[in-house]
Amino acid sequence: MPTASSVRFPPIRIMRPEDREPVIRLLLASQPWKRLGHTAADWNRYFAPLPQGRDSYVVDQDGLAAGVAVVRQKFLLGDYLELFGVAEAARSRGLGGRLLAYVESLVFARAKNLFICVSDFNEPARRFYRKHGYQEIGAIPDLLIPGSAEMLLRKTSGPSMRE
Repeated sequence: MPTASSVRFPPIRIMRPEDREPVIRLLLASQPWKRLGHTAADWNRYFAPLPQGRDSYVVDQDGLAAGVAVVRQKFLLGDYLELFGVAEAARSRGLGGRLLAYVESLVFARAKNLFICVSDFNEPARRFYRKHGYQEIGAIPDLLIPGSAEMLLRKTSGPSMRE
């Protein structure tokens, strides 16, 4: 039986152009983007070329992207996790937590805050982020679709300003 120390996780690496199609397939099959109405054309506009001025990472599982994270630096007094997704088939295996921890290790080496928005109806994502230490700061009503709010979340390593 495998032990915690013997379990091998797929590597996390910088996103490459050849990851675009697998990442788009991953996102098209996932909530909340299905409910938000994102199409292949929308994702192609976002990923072609790869997001400029952002840090993009994938979890590489047997040569295919099983997870994706896109970080925009210098958002408010920190960075913004603009996009985060894990393939449905790869969920509940620790990949999302590992990808998030990787992103946080990079962000908190240069900034004190990491922000993310989560749709109010996406309770699994809200639980995931709470479990990982994020606090809901407030709601932004009708930002993406009518009748729904995006919840602004924040994780911090301390105040951004010195006393």
